[in-house]
Amino acid sequence: MELFGTSVLLLGLFVGFGLLIGILFGFFGMGGSFLVTPALLVMGYPTRVAVGSGLAFVFGTSVIATLKHRDLGQVDYKLGISMIVGTTAGIEVGKEIVLHLESLGLAGGIISVTYVVLLGGIGAFVTYEALKGGDGGGVSHDADATATQDIPDIAKKIQSYHIPPMLSLRGGITASLWLVLAVAFATGLLSGFLGVGGGFIRMPALFYLIGVPVPVAVGTDLFEIVFSGGLGSLLYAQSGGVDLSIVAPLLAGSALGARLGSAATDLVDEEEIKVYFGVMLLLGAAAVALRQLGETYAVDVLNTVSFVIIIGAALLVSGAVVSSALAALRERDDAGHSTSAD
Repeated sequence: MELFGTSVLLLGLFVGFGLLIGILFGFFGMGGSFLVTPALLVMGYPTRVAVGSGLAFVFGTSVIATLKHRDLGQVDYKLGISMIVGTTAGIEVGKEIVLHLESLGLAGGIISVTYVVLLGGIGAFVTYEALKGGDGGGVSHDADATATQDIPDIAKKIQSYHIPPMLSLRGGITASLWLVLAVAFATGLLSGFLGVGGGFIRMPALFYLIGVPVPVAVGTDLFEIVFSGGLGSLLYAQSGGVDLSIVAPLLAGSALGARLGSAATDLVDEEEIKVYFGVMLLLGAAAVALRQLGETYAVDVLNTVSFVIIIGAALLVSGAVVSSALAALRERDDAGHSTSAD
């Protein structure tokens, strides 16, 4: 049986996958094209369709997730617009570097190795930092209450440079506009060089370099993705690279998933968010490395293993997110009952 030219079984698969990715996207501010595009490539879709449909999905999901984070007060518009300006400039420079490397015949290998090293490196660093700081107790989820938040030393250093104009950011943070633009430019440069949306770079950069609370880093990153994903999907749609029979069921699943993931950032402890984020990146690095090896040495089974890791990572981490959020809700419920009993 087919619906809109796609089998009902495949539609169901896309809706379920969209739900999982939506949870991750709303929770981390990344995970869309990072997971969807490789999955579509392994399923046999042309590269243009896989990338274009992945970007269109990212755009739709980021709109849904950003609206939920806005309701929770976790989007800093001043920071987001500043990041967009710096990131756009960085992407252009990154693209020029890629074109130069292509002319030398070195682009493919260098980009692939850089991607895996960066993905794995950030994943290992974030996981290590979160586990190391996990004994410090719970962290406030109030975007404007960060007096007790453990701001990274690098962020404290960046915040200490008072180079006007200064930006007042959510969480009671003040940072120089020029330093924010410099961080945005660096993340944009990496995004343009690697050819990815860059959520896995921006989210930790907003926390570790600028010092905003993790939930605000996620919400602001999503706000930026609305613009980058929208522009990218529009360009691909003009050349027929967006397949609505893929995008529509993915968005149907992610509409619920993105709201669940966004709501979870207000329930789950920040250290847990960072652990899950790090694990997600480490699994992603393994999947990308295996896919690259499979393509380089023409070993098809490695592409299949890469796909299984991608799906497994989505299931494992989104399941952990939902489980942690439900546990936090139960704790709040129990605390509320015990308070009323007293």
